[in-house]
Amino acid sequence: MIKRIFTKRAPEAIGPYSQAIEIKPFLFTSGQISLNDKGELIQGDIRIQTEQVFKNLTAILEESGLSLDDVVKVTVYMKDLNEFEQMNEVYASYFKDHRPARSTIEVSRLPKDVKVEIEMTAYKSWKNFSYFVIS
Repeated sequence: MIKRIFTKRAPEAIGPYSQAIEIKPFLFTSGQISLNDKGELIQGDIRIQTEQVFKNLTAILEESGLSLDDVVKVTVYMKDLNEFEQMNEVYASYFKDHRPARSTIEVSRLPKDVKVEIEMTAYKSWKNFSYFVIS
């Protein structure tokens, strides 16, 4: 069963897509940029923008009963890989010892001309589902 995820704690989609889609036991977030929950663009350096992106992603995960500890794959799109170290410092502060798989890709342009967009895939532990079968 496919379930669309929506929370008012993250910006509404600015196009024909969902904040996230849950196909148990996985959650796939749409890419998040530095819009706040009111849809206002948070400008500033890569650190400030990455902080806002993580606030959005955390809110979306929590709406599904998940946390950053459930994230298994992250894709980071950056306008300038020269800012990788600064983005990575913010990223590491959120994940601490948890280390999901990650790809980082430099792109020529992102929506609203932001510096970073991040999407995540999370896996809800099998312990939370009574229908999970091990064969």
